[in-house]
Amino acid sequence: MSRSLAGPRLASFLLGLMAAVSQFALAQDALPNHLTKRVVGDYGYWSRYQTPAYGAAQIPYHMLTHINHDGVSFDASGTLSVPSGQGNEFLEPDLNNRAHDAGVKVMLLLGGDFTGLEASGEVQTLVDNIAAFEKENHYDGVDIDWEYPETTGDRKFLVDLMEKFRKSDPSYVLSIDAAPWGGYGYDLKHLQLSLNYVNIMMYDCAGPWTAHGQLNSPIFWDWHNPAPYECQPGGSVHDTANIFLKQMPGAKLNMGTPFYGYHYHNINQLFGLCPNSAWTQDGECDWAVTSGNYGPDFKPLINQHGWETFYDPVAFVPYMLRTDGKDGYITYDDAFSTYYRVWYSDWDRGLGGTFMWSLDADYDGHSQDLMVAMYNASLTGKK
Repeated sequence: MSRSLAGPRLASFLLGLMAAVSQFALAQDALPNHLTKRVVGDYGYWSRYQTPAYGAAQIPYHMLTHINHDGVSFDASGTLSVPSGQGNEFLEPDLNNRAHDAGVKVMLLLGGDFTGLEASGEVQTLVDNIAAFEKENHYDGVDIDWEYPETTGDRKFLVDLMEKFRKSDPSYVLSIDAAPWGGYGYDLKHLQLSLNYVNIMMYDCAGPWTAHGQLNSPIFWDWHNPAPYECQPGGSVHDTANIFLKQMPGAKLNMGTPFYGYHYHNINQLFGLCPNSAWTQDGECDWAVTSGNYGPDFKPLINQHGWETFYDPVAFVPYMLRTDGKDGYITYDDAFSTYYRVWYSDWDRGLGGTFMWSLDADYDGHSQDLMVAMYNASLTGKK
């Protein structure tokens, strides 16, 4: 080897080694609460003002590794919008203090005018504003929720944005929320150089946007489903894991699990077709579907008050029907399906952890059944 080539080749090797070490360090962060898998909780500031109220005092920090604090947005100029005022206060110092005392990191879950920022060129202004806000209020990083980057420009911009966040503070915990059906918008090959992990939004297969009574978050795909196009690609945890594991190492992936579900009011069977879809403008169920949280809305109905719970034997998730056969179909998750989804993601597929939307949604005023199941599955690895 000539001396003229030895220097550049050695430099290239060292840069590659440094990148590999950096990647390993990002994926190997020490976790609190006896956990070797991440348990990430999304927490919306508005939950303090709902019934039952859910705030810093209710959060089970001993079951978590990270919290995404949701509610701050930004505009095209990079200016932050932070809710404030009586009954609408985002900042909650007790949240960060309690979390840090338990070894739990708190990130800003951030959404906003991404395309406007992309056009304005004020991305560094946003990064600087976030850095100042995080320092003043003791946050540990940023979780970006862009639903959804679609164009080639969006795809590149998201990579550039996360690179700027990483350069702004190498100690940040950085993540994005990515949907399996929004695959093109996420350049995971380059994003993973800046990110600690990706939160996979494996839910909302069901909702007002479908014509059939889908399951909200199947663990495995039920081939009896008459309308797979409403959920695919990535229509189950199994399928979604396959998609993301082709692009990123499992240690940098968190699978989503929902603490909420959907009530279809005008069908009476799994995968039933909403009759109003024949004449709604978009051909979907629309207003005939409402969302509900597990704790206050669905838990009180389980095998009570004229409702009966069934389990899809393929998808491994529950649903409810009316015992009198009248219209009413509810897709939701219970402690069993939550445990199995987390166990399967963490220990069978080898992902780095799981996350949920949202921390308050399984709280019934006293307990959090789904949170306990999620923690236990993350902790033990026992099927």
